[in-house]
Amino acid sequence: MTALVVAPGRSGIDTERWPDVAVVPPESWRTPFARALVRRALHRLPLTGDAVMVCHDAELLARRVAANGMIGFGESYMAGEWDAPDLAAVLGVFASHFDELVPSWSRWLRRWVLPAANGRDLNTPAGARSNIAHHYDLSNDLFAAFLDETMTYSSAQFEPGERRDRANLATAQRRKIDRLLDECRVGSGTRLLEIGSGWGELAIRAAQRGAEVVTITLSQEQRELAVARVRAAGLDEGVDVRLVDYRDVDGSFDAIVSVEMIEAVGAEYWADYFGQLDTLLATGGLVGIQTITKPHHRMVEERRTYSWINKYIFPGGLVPSFEAIESTVGETTRLRVVDRIAFGQSYADTLAIWRQRFDDRASDVAALGFDDVFRRMWDFYLACSEAGFRAGLLDVEQLIMRRDD
Repeated sequence: MTALVVAPGRSGIDTERWPDVAVVPPESWRTPFARALVRRALHRLPLTGDAVMVCHDAELLARRVAANGMIGFGESYMAGEWDAPDLAAVLGVFASHFDELVPSWSRWLRRWVLPAANGRDLNTPAGARSNIAHHYDLSNDLFAAFLDETMTYSSAQFEPGERRDRANLATAQRRKIDRLLDECRVGSGTRLLEIGSGWGELAIRAAQRGAEVVTITLSQEQRELAVARVRAAGLDEGVDVRLVDYRDVDGSFDAIVSVEMIEAVGAEYWADYFGQLDTLLATGGLVGIQTITKPHHRMVEERRTYSWINKYIFPGGLVPSFEAIESTVGETTRLRVVDRIAFGQSYADTLAIWRQRFDDRASDVAALGFDDVFRRMWDFYLACSEAGFRAGLLDVEQLIMRRDD
């Protein structure tokens, strides 16, 4: 099959809900360069086999890329200007050939030609609430449509040789949680703080061990369901689910855990975040963090730009590098990383399962009030994330920290 197939595009986009998707940017001095880049990608990249890109309107795609780079590329997909039978496969080709499409010598230009980071999305106490609500308060039913029974919205941890499918996802999610709790020595009587409750699965499993759990979130929707799940498990006495910012927590805890929450902290507040962990950790305690990471040079290159993910999925978010975490911890706290494991391919498989389930439940998502543009946005988000992990542009790690007292 060829990479370029001309076909009619879509129309009827809600201009109030999706103004930048409904309106195509005008031509600019950058359009010829973007046009050449799109042509080069379509004809030179190995977009064959499963990775077939069906481009309905290459000109509109080029104009969007010229105006907004990867934001425009994603908005073009949301608008239906291109499609792919296997979206993750196509995005995987782009991810693995990034250096060919955008040579390293030209990347210093990104700060002038790409949108700058949006200062309005800073994770101040008020900003963090708004940013978290943008994503996590969409609808508990939306997340339930594609997550497994544990309602865990972070990477599972599959074992080598294990079937990586829906049937094993809940087991792999609990394995990930249990490893973090084991490494932090969480058991009967442990005073545990969880930063980022999700929908309560980690808190429930910790309380089932006999831990005294305080778990915090900024999402009202998450808190409501987490409280209900804790109550259903008969663990009200062992779990306190609080709607509070990590900066406003006090007390002393034998263990602190946080799963894929640091990505929402923002580089400006990393020192505050780790400083708070240092302050709240009791003598002899341990910190366990699960975080998405990316190579340090890519984090530095991308830190000052405004991405499609920032605009539509995680405002104020930034994926750290391990080096950035280690440097911040070493310079601003008494904490030290004492154990580290990575399992990025497990995340790729987790995302593939989520995306398939999301697509299978498209009618249920529509019934919740989410339109076709939203569905395509969510598809692009999940597929882009999966491609990043498969190509090694992203990883996920569990880090265990101890304090030097």
